[in-house]
Amino acid sequence: MTVTQPDVSVIIGAYEAMPYLIECLSSVEAQTIDPMRVEVIAVDDGSTDGTGEYLEEFAERAPMHVLVIRQENSGGPSGPRNVGLGKATGRYVFFLDADDRLGPEALERMVDMADRAGTDVVLGKVEGVNRSAPKSMWGKTVERTDVFSSNIKFTLSAQKLFRRALLDRHGMRFDESLFTGEDALFTMEAYLRADGVSVVADHTCYYLVGRDDGKHVTKSGSYTLRFDSARALMKLIAELVPAGGRRDQLMMRPFLVTLLPQFGPKYLTDSEEVRRHKFELAKPLMDTYWTEGVAQRLKVHERLRLHLVAEQRPELLPDVVKFVKAKKQAAALLERKGRRVYLVYPHFRDRTAGIPDAVYLAEPREARAFPGYREGGVDTFMRRAVRKARRVLTSREVRHAA
Repeated sequence: MTVTQPDVSVIIGAYEAMPYLIECLSSVEAQTIDPMRVEVIAVDDGSTDGTGEYLEEFAERAPMHVLVIRQENSGGPSGPRNVGLGKATGRYVFFLDADDRLGPEALERMVDMADRAGTDVVLGKVEGVNRSAPKSMWGKTVERTDVFSSNIKFTLSAQKLFRRALLDRHGMRFDESLFTGEDALFTMEAYLRADGVSVVADHTCYYLVGRDDGKHVTKSGSYTLRFDSARALMKLIAELVPAGGRRDQLMMRPFLVTLLPQFGPKYLTDSEEVRRHKFELAKPLMDTYWTEGVAQRLKVHERLRLHLVAEQRPELLPDVVKFVKAKKQAAALLERKGRRVYLVYPHFRDRTAGIPDAVYLAEPREARAFPGYREGGVDTFMRRAVRKARRVLTSREVRHAA
C-alpha cells in the first residue's frame, strides 16, 4: 500500500490548553480539505489539566491521521513546535496554537494559494476574539509579494502556512533560548528566505483567541525577555539584509513593536533601578542598529523617545512619555512657507535639552494632517529652478546658432 504524502502538517503545541483545546480541534476536524491530505501532530508539553488525554481521545476519532506526543514541560512554545516540525511529513506545515482556532476552509484556501502562486509562505487573514489582531496587511488578497513590498513585517506570529522544503533547506527551527518573540525570529527569516509570500485577505483563516484566564503566552515575560527578543530579531535582519534603506525598513518592526513599548506608559511606574536597567539594555542596540533611515520612518513622538534612549538622556524621557500617555495633540509649527512642520513635543528648542530640530520634524505622511502644510514644496522649487536653467541654456544655444 502506497502512503500518499499529506499536503499539510498541522502542528499544535499544547500546554494547559483546556477548555480552549476543544474548539481548536473542532476547527481542525471541520476543515473542508480532504482529511487524507492532512496530518495533525500535537505535542502535549507537560499539561496537568487533561490536555494530553483529550488529544489522545481526538486522535482515536479524528478522520485524519493524528500523532500525539507527550513530554515534560519545556518552558516555552519553541520546544513543542520543533518536536512537531521534526515529525512533519506534509508539503506544508501550519502552526496552530491550542487556544486558537482555524476559520472554515482555511487549510484548503491556503494550500490552494501556495500551489497556485508557487510561494513559500501564505498568510491567512487573522481576526481577534477577546483580543486585538494585526490589521494593516489585510487590505487585499495578493498572490505574490515580499516583506519589503507590504506590511507583512507587522505580523510575525507563527500562524502561517510554510513550505516545509524551505524550512528544511535552511535548517530553520524555533530558537528555544527565547521565551518571547521566538515566532517573530522564525517568521522574519522565512519571509526573507522565501520565494514569494501570499496573502489571503478575503477570508478569515485564523481566530486569535484571548484567554479569560490571562495565560496566553504573549502576555507573559519580564521586560528583559523583550530586550532579548529585540536583540535577536535585529541581529537576524542585519545578517540577512545589507545596510541601507531595505534594512532600515525592516528594523522599524523591532524598534516599534518590541523596544519602544519599554519606554511607554509603563516606564512612568518603573522603579529607578528598572529605568536605569532598561537604558543599559537598550544602549548596545541603539549604538548598533539605530540609524537616520530608521528614525525618518517613525512618527515624531516615536522618534523623539528613541532618540532620548539612544542619547542616554533618561532625565528628559518622562516628560515626553507623560505627554504621549495623555494623548495630547502636539502643536504644529509651520516654517519655510509651510514646507516644514515641526511638532512641539516637550523640550522642543529648549537650549538646555539641546535636542536637534530634525527630531521634531514631521515626515510628509504625518505632516499632511496639518492645515497649511505644502507637500513637495522643496521639490517643486527645485523643478522650477531646473526648468528655468534649461530655458536659459536653450535661448543661449539659439542665439549662438543664429
